Amino acid sequence: MDAVRVALLREVLAGTEWPAATRRFAGVLRSSVVPHGGGLLLVGTAEYEPWHLAAHLVDESAWSGLPELVPTLVRHRVEPGSPAHLAVGLGRIEAAGRGETLLVVAPRRPGEGLLERVHDARRAGATVLSLDDGDPEVRGLAHETLAVTGADDIDLDTVQHLVSAAAGENSAPAPRGRRGFRDRLSRLVDQLTAPPPPRW
Repeated sequence: MDAVRVALLREVLAGTEWPAATRRFAGVLRSSVVPHGGGLLLVGTAEYEPWHLAAHLVDESAWSGLPELVPTLVRHRVEPGSPAHLAVGLGRIEAAGRGETLLVVAPRRPGEGLLERVHDARRAGATVLSLDDGDPEVRGLAHETLAVTGADDIDLDTVQHLVSAAAGENSAPAPRGRRGFRDRLSRLVDQLTAPPPPRW
């Protein structure tokens, strides 16, 4: 979904909780992966693989200059001969630990096998985030959750679009202190190309 469509969607949802809620969740996601240089694992349920969210996060990573947003899609079933980026199975969650972030996307309650693996990853130090239907067990495992229930006037796919777009927004202020070469060069170019001040 391009920036124009996301802006229109946010305009339609203005006055609801969703623009702020998705930005907050995306901010937690970004602050979880960027300081660690990545380590984002993305997993769905046996019935639902979050392909679109994975693709949108890859796009947002490229557009925002945040390579840390590129996820590893963890799959419940890996077909023989799958390319490397589609050949990561549930065993990867078992190996997750400190400095890694596990984002669970579950439109319905996941099976016990996945919940046990998520629990183990959290116990090993991974940060667990979830986009889910409000299931209490999933919410109990996650450090941060965003629930989309049947009572909401929005679906999980739309929320994923808003979260991925917000994750790529560089809204955090630049750190103070010593400026890098590009920052100094950019400032110099701005000064040199600015029109002269008016003389009254």
